[in-house]
Amino acid sequence: MLTHIPLLECVAGEKKPTFISTGMSHYGEIDRAVDIFRRQHCPFTLMHTVSTYPCDDGDCNLLMIDELKKRYECPVGYSGHEVGLLPSVVAVVLGAVALERHITLDRAMYGSDQAASLERRGLEWMIRDARLIKTLLGDGEKKIIPAEMKTQKSLRYFRED
Repeated sequence: MLTHIPLLECVAGEKKPTFISTGMSHYGEIDRAVDIFRRQHCPFTLMHTVSTYPCDDGDCNLLMIDELKKRYECPVGYSGHEVGLLPSVVAVVLGAVALERHITLDRAMYGSDQAASLERRGLEWMIRDARLIKTLLGDGEKKIIPAEMKTQKSLRYFRED
């Protein structure tokens, strides 16, 4: 609905936080939508997405997350339609502030987006992995952590000068 201007004006007028999907769109269309939300002082998060069901891994173009953040200076999330979990988790590593995935009771059910949907267990795994990212990334400081000290004592060659 990114190109439905009357709808965007109405939604932005509510001034409630809104996710704006960028699937099937070019910069001019995104520019127009962002302008509407900014003029109305309505908070929004752009959602990078590729609107294919399922989306091939090679089409995910996750580097767009950073491009959208730079261009629009706003929060950017990821709306994934891939079969697996990895692109959604990598999106978080790249700075996505929100994830959106379709969910289903059974991926074998009839429907155009069932294969791109997550069953309960897949959703649980994606959430678990996305939440673990901050811990995995650490603080970026090089230091010997206390847990390494025991290993250091048994494996490191100490030279006495």
